[in-house]
Amino acid sequence: MARVAVVGGHGKVARLLHPLLVRAGHTPVALVRNEAYRRELEDLGAEVRMLDIEKETAEGFARAFAGCRAVVFSAGAGADGKVERKRTVDLEGSLKSIEACQTAGIKRFVQVSAMVVDDPIPEDASPVWRAYIEAKRAADDALRDSELDWTILRPGWLTDDPGTRRVVIGRDVPEGDIPRADLAAVIVAVLDNDVTIGRQWELTQDGTLIVEAIAVAAAAELRGNPVWAR
Repeated sequence: MARVAVVGGHGKVARLLHPLLVRAGHTPVALVRNEAYRRELEDLGAEVRMLDIEKETAEGFARAFAGCRAVVFSAGAGADGKVERKRTVDLEGSLKSIEACQTAGIKRFVQVSAMVVDDPIPEDASPVWRAYIEAKRAADDALRDSELDWTILRPGWLTDDPGTRRVVIGRDVPEGDIPRADLAAVIVAVLDNDVTIGRQWELTQDGTLIVEAIAVAAAAELRGNPVWAR
């Protein structure tokens, strides 16, 4: 059993993730800034620790990660809201998490990004959308440049539909939706699978079973043919 720190521990994905981590034999450590979330998250099987992503330093992140073997960064200010929060949450939260892992000696890091991050930003994009994409893009760049055992997951448009545990995974997946429940299941599946280290994959719904989809995507990359497969 290992503790897995979840940054953004009360998010929609995180609340689906915690029970799955427990089922897989892990202890999720939900990092949140609001004490009022404690009972709800403990009922989901999570250990709760306080962390204000925007105000805390990297040293504070490292303290919050104490005793954890892996970190999942699933925090985000969303594609709406204030421009500055895209920097303080989506980017700086990730950067502080990466630095904290290096300080705490934690190697495994799974980051939830977004499928559209590398697409050209339309000239008429809103300032908020531009800030969101730029923040996610810089956070992914920083993680790839780190010496951590990283996996970057770039889901399509997230929905609250029931999960099917059937996904499409790869480097250049056609745009589509994916239930948050299936994203959470993929996070659990990649955490303990070393073939996913150093992989950046997009994912959508209605493909093959998760374990098979991961195996196909990893094999395709090893063959130098990083295409997606149904």
